Amino acid sequence: MRRAQVYRWQIPMDAGVVLRERRLKTRDGLFVHLQDDEQEGWGEISPLPGFSQESLEDAQVALLTWAIAWREGHSPVLPGVPSAAFGISCALAELDGSLPDEANYRAAPLCTGDPDELFAVLSAMPGEKVAKVKVGLYEAVRDGMVVNLLLEAIPDLRLRLDANRAWTPLKAQQFAKYVNPAYRDRIAFLEEPCKTRDDSRAFAQETGIAIGWDESLREADFQFITEPGVSAVVIKPTLTGSLSIVREQVEKAHALGLTAVISSSIESSLGLTQLARIAAWLTPQTVPGLDTLNLMQSQLIRQWPQSPLPCLNVEALEPLL
Repeated sequence: MRRAQVYRWQIPMDAGVVLRERRLKTRDGLFVHLQDDEQEGWGEISPLPGFSQESLEDAQVALLTWAIAWREGHSPVLPGVPSAAFGISCALAELDGSLPDEANYRAAPLCTGDPDELFAVLSAMPGEKVAKVKVGLYEAVRDGMVVNLLLEAIPDLRLRLDANRAWTPLKAQQFAKYVNPAYRDRIAFLEEPCKTRDDSRAFAQETGIAIGWDESLREADFQFITEPGVSAVVIKPTLTGSLSIVREQVEKAHALGLTAVISSSIESSLGLTQLARIAAWLTPQTVPGLDTLNLMQSQLIRQWPQSPLPCLNVEALEPLL
């Protein structure tokens, strides 16, 4: 017998979380819980404000419509809303056992610019020492100096940088000017440095700093092709769509010799643990970008290993269905 439950949730965020010049005070989302006889599966649907094309209300309507049809015994197609399609596909994959249990919890730590603090985290990290730095929030010169300091202080560090298309070509060059050319090959990639893809391509050619695509993957004219200076794609499943689309993008990237990184859209602990499983399954050789749980004040339903945050159970959720 089929059962489908839908819940709404809200988690307070740390005070300093700013996304695209907007302070995020709470993280809001939905869960779907599917049961079919003895099998069950959970999925998270949490559009990211300022990044997702849909609102939480859009996702809720799509999810409830799908869940009611599924509960009644139909086989409804996945919604066209990316976050709903992803969360539902995860719940179905848990239900039928196609999402492996093994997880990759080696999240690349987000660095605030303090090399001593980062060194302590990396010292406990097995294997490749990789960290992520957000750039483009402050002056480009400051960003360049911070990145150079980290690469100088930790000789075996590889950095992933994310600019979220913040820079003009001039600001991107100002950043590069302060990064020692001898260290630039230890920048694994810089996500979307400029406002346009052509300017980002030119930056890579002129500086020798590899770039990666993120926002571009979700644009209608994007194609998976080999390009000079492009080394990676960053896949955010909540923004992308169903598990099958995520898997297809990973396979296309790997076929071109690109690094594919599974990355967070600030999901709850339940969603993050599923992303860790997807990363272990589809990108087993790559450290995923999942170091976002510490931006929140609690966990939900499933715990991230070693997290000190309290984990709330289903009683903390608002039932919608």
